[in-house]
Amino acid sequence: MNKQTRRELNTRHSGVRARSGFTMVEILIALSVTAMLMTAVALAFDASVKNYTTNENLYKAVNNARQALTRMTTELRTAQAVATSEGTSQLSMVNSAGDDITYAYDSNNQTLELITNDDTTDSDYIVCRNVTAVDFQRTTVPDEPGVVRDVQLSITLDIGDVSRTIATAAVLRRNLN
Repeated sequence: MNKQTRRELNTRHSGVRARSGFTMVEILIALSVTAMLMTAVALAFDASVKNYTTNENLYKAVNNARQALTRMTTELRTAQAVATSEGTSQLSMVNSAGDDITYAYDSNNQTLELITNDDTTDSDYIVCRNVTAVDFQRTTVPDEPGVVRDVQLSITLDIGDVSRTIATAAVLRRNLN
């Protein structure tokens, strides 16, 4: 071995060491940056989950309201008769099977209910929940004020802080003129 090689070996083993690893300050800075990034990711994920849950609940409620409107319009189109004297939150009719039924809004429970008037022993059927307003507007046949020609229906839902109104119309086939 020559003198220079010995000096290099001695330098390595002497009090001065080659730098390896991280210092405590570097580790703390890296942990702080990682913690901030993980917090940001966690907040974004939490917001995403809350948004997804809100949208899912809204979708279910709106879909339920659409099904209720579809059911009512189907009953109306084939109805034998529709009552004209009721208010805008209730709709009574004699359906194609001859059953006397009523769709009524219950503001206390925020539900739209189907009531079978012929059978008072059965319970009312809840057609839709989270309903904050219902509007049934009837149009009568010209020159026949007691005969309903068509009905415009609308349902307003509130899910959390989101409100949606869904509307449709149905013409009674029996009274087309």
